[in-house]
Amino acid sequence: MADPSNATRPRLSAILSGWTPQLVLVPTLVAALVYVVIFSLWTIWISVSKSTLLPNMAYGGFGEYAALWQSKRWIVSYQNLFLFGTLYVVGSLVTGTLLAILIDQRVRFESVWRTIFLYPLAISFIVTGTVWRWIFHPQTGVEKALHDIGWLSAQFDWITDRDMALYVVIFTGIWHSSGFAMALILAGLRSVDADLIKAAQIDGASMPRTYRKVVLPTIWPIFVAVTVVLLQFAIKTYDLVVALTQGGPGVATTVPAIVVYDLMFQRGQIAQGAAAAVMILVALALVLVPYAIWSGIRAKREAAHHG
Repeated sequence: MADPSNATRPRLSAILSGWTPQLVLVPTLVAALVYVVIFSLWTIWISVSKSTLLPNMAYGGFGEYAALWQSKRWIVSYQNLFLFGTLYVVGSLVTGTLLAILIDQRVRFESVWRTIFLYPLAISFIVTGTVWRWIFHPQTGVEKALHDIGWLSAQFDWITDRDMALYVVIFTGIWHSSGFAMALILAGLRSVDADLIKAAQIDGASMPRTYRKVVLPTIWPIFVAVTVVLLQFAIKTYDLVVALTQGGPGVATTVPAIVVYDLMFQRGQIAQGAAAAVMILVALALVLVPYAIWSGIRAKREAAHHG
């Protein structure tokens, strides 16, 4: 007579193996629910509450949003974010594309060059900002080195110059993120059908024209993905600016994340700080939601095309 337990064990094993992926995802989904959804809703409610130094759950209206957008510091921070984000994304894309094209020529010691270009990405923004602050600061960096060798009239005080400080932050951000753009774009270049390149070469197209007219347009979805990721980096920028300039001189390099921290933890204006945080969330949503919709539509089109 067969043992019923022997028949039950394979069935139980099959059920567990089928549910294992879902069970593995449970902690991640719970963490996302708590730290993203619930905390975001809590922040939105605090932004319309009467909170000051401590949370007050009484409804206070949208006055904090109005006060926020009447603040010159907040408006300047948003202008800085727009300029930083635009030049940072464009600069990282252009630099990363050029590096990817150079490496795509099957240069010698390719793995070494890839490692060198990717190395900045392995360093945190805090470390990156601190190191470049030493380099740019007139008392410790290039200007001091030039003075030490006798060039006393040399000036390299960009980090303390109101007109140049933001561009120092932009340059440092590009240095940090170009390797990330290079890695993804290089992967895209290597995925292009070699027959397309050969056909362009047979038609007499030069190498620059081949890349410009054939190769790069083929991998445009990768450029979109890299742009979205870089925009997220730009919108959430905090540690790089703090380590490099502390938001100064004055408010020359202040970005929204610094304003949020200052309002919530320095001035004790929790409701207005939460309103500023919601504005950052809105900026992120303006980037991520259209990208998610576009990705879904593109995936359905590809599935219909292959089907």
